Amino acid sequence: MPNTNHAAVPILAIVGRPNVGKSTLFNRLIGSRRAIVGDEPGITRDRIYGETTWNGRTLRVVDTGGIVPDEKEQIPTEIFRQARVALEEAGAIVLVVDGRSELAAPDMELARLLRRLGKPLFLAVNKVDTPKQEAEAENFRTLGIERLFPISAEHGLGVAELLEAALHVIPETEAQDLPQQPDERPASPQETKVAIIGHPNVGKSTLLNALTGTSRAIVSPIAGTTRDAVDEVLERNGMRYRFIDTAGIRRKGKTRLMAEKLSVVMARKHLEAADVALLVVDATEGVTALDATIGGYAHESGRSVIIVVNKWDLVGPGRQDGRPADAGIYEQQVRRSLKFLDYAPVLFISASVGKNLDKVFRALELVSAERRKRIATSQMNRFLENVDFERASVPYRQKVRVYYMTQAATSPPTFILFTDKDVKLHFSYERFVENQIRKAFGFVGTPIWIKNRPRTKVELAPRKSKRR
Repeated sequence: MPNTNHAAVPILAIVGRPNVGKSTLFNRLIGSRRAIVGDEPGITRDRIYGETTWNGRTLRVVDTGGIVPDEKEQIPTEIFRQARVALEEAGAIVLVVDGRSELAAPDMELARLLRRLGKPLFLAVNKVDTPKQEAEAENFRTLGIERLFPISAEHGLGVAELLEAALHVIPETEAQDLPQQPDERPASPQETKVAIIGHPNVGKSTLLNALTGTSRAIVSPIAGTTRDAVDEVLERNGMRYRFIDTAGIRRKGKTRLMAEKLSVVMARKHLEAADVALLVVDATEGVTALDATIGGYAHESGRSVIIVVNKWDLVGPGRQDGRPADAGIYEQQVRRSLKFLDYAPVLFISASVGKNLDKVFRALELVSAERRKRIATSQMNRFLENVDFERASVPYRQKVRVYYMTQAATSPPTFILFTDKDVKLHFSYERFVENQIRKAFGFVGTPIWIKNRPRTKVELAPRKSKRR
């Protein structure tokens, strides 16, 4: 099970019917656009977590999907199951209703279910922007919830009072997440952010749940189930990982609903904030053009990449000889389709049955270290002495003389060549240098960026003092 280091932090769960403003309230409380907000009902489906601090107290806030009691369809049923997990771990609950609409039967049923839990319960009548609406909010007292707060999550009205009241009912001792003296705080390991990417329905949410040992993400055979980026933190072998299950990335023309368009935008945003990307490929489909496009996003943004061939247990039983597919041959096919990711390890797993998940963690540990590796300039210059640049197949006009070389940055590893010409390095030249660097120093799983900085004869010559 994941160690999230939040055991002592109280949780405030936000629940309600679809489209009443739960995610807007969530974003307001944590002070960032963590959850997708839109006019379409049912945008949030999984549990989304965030933290806020108020008067020195820390509170963990969880946004749940819109609940419609007694809904029989698969996705709403899964949303309700996810919400129940949040309710069970919560120290207090906020039921959000739409102050501009009439009191509905699902609101009454949901209020009845929440009262049964016996936990501190608050009623947030949202979208209240005027004194007249504030008076009308009193009509919602028929739900039988004593603590009623008229709020406007969009404009921040009444939110501070709601938060103050929630913290008041939670014992202060429960909110102590870390020791008070900074010198006594245990040193936390460096966190590696891991984005799980791929096209819809390749098993990203199943992989998140399998890696973290939770049921954080909704899993269903319906493509596009995940819309928000769902994350989970765990520590393993002294390493701290933040796994982010992003929405399935489609082609631009395939996203019709506003929520789906926002999901793709947010998925790419979370990818660019990550250190490592797990590119999930469906073994039963093979590498598709869309897989290559998504892998290109990770490569171009400088993320380290591990190619994860999922559903490997389903490949082979249907063949006439009854033998599973050969992993070596399959990997060759993957390499041909994703030539630009030749530095990325390829793993064969089955998230649904938990096969080879330990290999994912070993690869993450290796790739994380390689991404942050730094080579001393003295080592780079010794390396340069042994590189025969004449072997690089580059047009004569674009050949350059390399004076020296240094690593300017990590994550991703970035090298600067100091040369005699102010030209953009030819692709073949960059590729040659990159291959030589990998041969000498590794850098498994991470792209390498190479930049050219020209040094003129004047700059290289000794400086002479000017005579007046």
